[in-house]
Amino acid sequence: MSELTSEIQRIFELQTAHQWVNKVSTSEQRLEKLNRLLAVIQKREQDVVDALYADLKRPAEGALGEIQSVYGEIQDAIANLEEWMKPEEVQPSELFAGGSAKMVYEARGIVLVFSAWNYPFNLLLQPVVQAISAGNCVIAKPNELSPNVSKVATEIMREAFDEKDVAVFEGGVDLSNELLELPVNHVFFTGSPAVGKVVMAAAAKHLASVTLELGGKNPVIIDRTADIQDAGQKLAAFRTMNSGQVCLCPENVYVPEESYDDLVGVIKETYQALLYKDGALNVEAQGKIINERNLKRVKGYVDDAKEKGATVVCGGELDATGLTLEPTVLSNVPKDARIMSEETFGPILNIFTYKEVGEAIRSIQGQDKPLAVYIFSQDKEFVDNVLGQTSSGGVTVNSCVMHFLEHKLPFGGVNGSGNGSYHGIHGFRELSHKRAVLSL
Repeated sequence: MSELTSEIQRIFELQTAHQWVNKVSTSEQRLEKLNRLLAVIQKREQDVVDALYADLKRPAEGALGEIQSVYGEIQDAIANLEEWMKPEEVQPSELFAGGSAKMVYEARGIVLVFSAWNYPFNLLLQPVVQAISAGNCVIAKPNELSPNVSKVATEIMREAFDEKDVAVFEGGVDLSNELLELPVNHVFFTGSPAVGKVVMAAAAKHLASVTLELGGKNPVIIDRTADIQDAGQKLAAFRTMNSGQVCLCPENVYVPEESYDDLVGVIKETYQALLYKDGALNVEAQGKIINERNLKRVKGYVDDAKEKGATVVCGGELDATGLTLEPTVLSNVPKDARIMSEETFGPILNIFTYKEVGEAIRSIQGQDKPLAVYIFSQDKEFVDNVLGQTSSGGVTVNSCVMHFLEHKLPFGGVNGSGNGSYHGIHGFRELSHKRAVLSL
């Protein structure tokens, strides 16, 4: 048995015993842990900002936004945890008149958390915060593709938590596979659908419950009543967030054929205003693709689509100064292009035209259910029609991504884009077991 394997087993045995202590912990005891985490993050905030720039070339403003989202989860728990933990009283049926019934939110036990590399701090710490709020023990693995954030996040968690509450292991795929052999109670994974299937299969061996935060090819439907200027500016901005490496980025855009030229014109103008300086791509504004392997993969989608007949409306070239692909718009993309079946995770928009909205809806219905659908329209009937004939993890109307920021809404996918949801009370409930109690 290797030294690492021995250490993993030691931690697992420690937490297996300690989970019963955490299960009956009070809101005050759980909040003490979260306040300690908050204090350590605040102390190390600049280190996190520096690490995000080193791994992803993320500007300070974007890095602070990622950190703030973790603060928001902690502060939400601090304000509401006592209320979340209260049992839900249920009026018994006539059969059990005179008795009492309630639902109790109890900890699942040991939660294994795998983070993604695109928002490596937020997507690691948010699930940890909610697992602690729900009274669980946690084994966390930061993503190895963002090594600087992994190092800082590991140091933060080890300073904030006792290992019997939260233990952290750094490593690659071999470590992930070894951790998946543990008979934990719940696995929380953020990443690609392909790896999500591996995680779900591994969890099934132990009948562990899972939360899978995956992705998909998020479609956009633009109505004839939409403000094309507003839609184009938002699509350009959100498609190039983090160099397009966001699971919620818009990707396949469906626009009325008579509005195509206007939409493309706005997108190109917005790209120039946001990401170019003196006619050249501003790499500092665009950020970078995480590594050379992924850069080649993303560029390969453009090349493959071109070879099969797609038109490169703008962009499509690599920037020689770094791991950067110019923001790209493709049209006339054929169905057999690789980009039509694989999540791009890069700054590429595919634009399709329609005569009647049913064409767009049928195209979306023919794909896996995405993490998000975006609708631009001033017509409620149009919006309701699209909602009724499509399915997705979430929806934002007249913008993109914003439903993710509303913590009163659950965030998660469906089928191919994920399983389960979190944020705020929804994360607390996701990482709890709702236990039925009948007293006679």
